[in-house]
This record gives sequence, C-alpha cells and structure tokens, in this order.
Amino acid sequence: MLPFTRDQFFEVFAAYNAVTWPAVIVAYLLALIVLVLVWRGTPQAGRVVAAVLALMWGWVGIVYQALFFIPVNPMARVFALAFMIQALLFSYHVWKRRGLEYGARSRLRTGAGATMIVYAMIFYPLIGFLAGERYTAIPLFGVAPCPLVIYTFGLLLWASRVKWWLWVVPAMWALVGGSAAILLSVPQDRALPLSAIVALLILWKDRRQTDCRPQ
Repeated sequence: MLPFTRDQFFEVFAAYNAVTWPAVIVAYLLALIVLVLVWRGTPQAGRVVAAVLALMWGWVGIVYQALFFIPVNPMARVFALAFMIQALLFSYHVWKRRGLEYGARSRLRTGAGATMIVYAMIFYPLIGFLAGERYTAIPLFGVAPCPLVIYTFGLLLWASRVKWWLWVVPAMWALVGGSAAILLSVPQDRALPLSAIVALLILWKDRRQTDCRPQ
C-alpha cells in the first residue's frame, strides 16, 4: 500500500515542473550532445556521458526526491540516497580511464539501446499526455526518475565497456518505479521493468558468448 494517492503523486510533479521547468530544456540539450558524441565515436564520449548522467542522477536525487517527493513519501529519503550514490559512481567515471567506453558494439545492443533512448526522450512523455495526464504534471525526461533510468539503460547498452556496478541502482529502481505502472496507473512506466529485463538479458547473452569463445 502506497502512502500517497495517484492525485498526490501527480500534484508533486505539477509543483516540481512549475518550479524547475527550464531544467528539462537543459536536460534535452545535454542528452542530444551526448548522443552526437557517442554516435560519432568521439574519444571523450565516455567521460561526457558519465558527466551528464552524474548531473541528471544528482539532480533527480536532490531536487526531485529529497525536496519534492519526501513530503508525500518518507521512502524518498532512501531513493534520494540511491540516486546520489549512482551520481557519484558516474562522477567517478568522468576521471577513471577505461571505465565507461564507447566503441564497437553488436547490432542488438545498438538497436535495443536506441529504442530505449528514443522511448525515454519522446514516447514516455507523449504516452503520458495521450493517457490524459495534465501536461504540467507529466513526468518529464531528464528531470524525472523513470525516463532517466530508461535513458540510462540505453546509454549503458551502447557502451562497449561498462562496469557492472553502474547497473545496480538503475535495475533496482526499475522494480520500484515500475510498480507505478500498476499501483498508480502510469502506462508509460510499463516500459521501465521491461527495459531492465531486456538490458540484463542482452548482458547475459554477451557474457555467455564471451565465455564460450575459445581461449
């Protein structure tokens, strides 16, 4: 049983969006810069990705979870901490070499990652709008937890080298945030646990293929 109602959930987003609305524009601009750098294979793409994701995860952890969501959900303290930990992990990879790299990748990873990225940036808010949610109260890309996690899955799938610990918090949030699809009737969140399952299955497939190669 959730400690808040569906109306309260969207009222939080309405207040949050009203106060922070320019942030979503910045988030889209940063996301597009990241996509261009990754697609062009820029040598510093991994560090730029890590920096942008660190900023977004830190923002959601501090501004959304800690400042706006805690008043209606005490568990948001835990969520804020988790998002800050993820932001620190990405920050570490801004300086760490051979931590988060972009290069050759399979067609499966490319296609799945692109699908998640496009969904998070375009279809996630669109589905919310078509479902009848007020535009001012829709969870938006880059500043709301669930589309950010889906976008993160997409970028991690695109990486040719990524440390396992970068997957832990996003995978855990897929379980927590994905419950909103059922408990709060948020249809766009149905893709959250699905994206986690697809990403982890692709990782398992790649690991199995690597283990089966002759030494």
